[in-house]
Amino acid sequence: MANEPDFTFEEAAFARGAFRVAGVDEVGRGPLCGPVVAAAVRLDPARIPEGLDDSKKLTRARREALNEALAQTADVSVGLASVEEIDALNILQASHSAICRAVRGLSVAPDHVLVDGNRVPGDLAGSAEAVVKGDARSLSIAAASIVAKVWRDRLMVDLAQQHPGYGWERNAGYPTKDHLEALQNLGVTPHHRRSFKPVHHILYQAKSISS
Repeated sequence: MANEPDFTFEEAAFARGAFRVAGVDEVGRGPLCGPVVAAAVRLDPARIPEGLDDSKKLTRARREALNEALAQTADVSVGLASVEEIDALNILQASHSAICRAVRGLSVAPDHVLVDGNRVPGDLAGSAEAVVKGDARSLSIAAASIVAKVWRDRLMVDLAQQHPGYGWERNAGYPTKDHLEALQNLGVTPHHRRSFKPVHHILYQAKSISS
């Protein structure tokens, strides 16, 4: 199928002299809470799991199975940027920090990195290229999108147990109706991003009422 990711970008990098090519993607720019999570994956061309695709196109069960397969067959690393970093820097810069950490965490440094999106983080060492809609075009980036999504979803389930009522186990921190209602009724947790408007507005309202 024409719309499935393939190994074209990786093979082009190999043809230019690269030996170790990694794909990187991040998840969690849009949520109101929790860290942004990036994953870097260097696939073994001889052991690529079947069915890799943009994580958004896959069921939770399929993502979980592919995540396990990647742990067995690929070099995988995860990097985070905390809520504090997101509020201090901004979500774009925090995402770039998470991406750089994920790449640095690989067991062997890649000599070329494929980054999902339209820009390469300035702190990313070595050769890299941005691939627009890369999670639907590159198998390495698709793999990274799966790892990042599974990792962050699991984290949000854990945080939901510590802070029940916000529905994070279902909404992963995105501004769904139930999440926004819980923010109004239960207040802001330490895991919420204070620089994001819905959270900021509730804090501002609370401060206005208390003063």
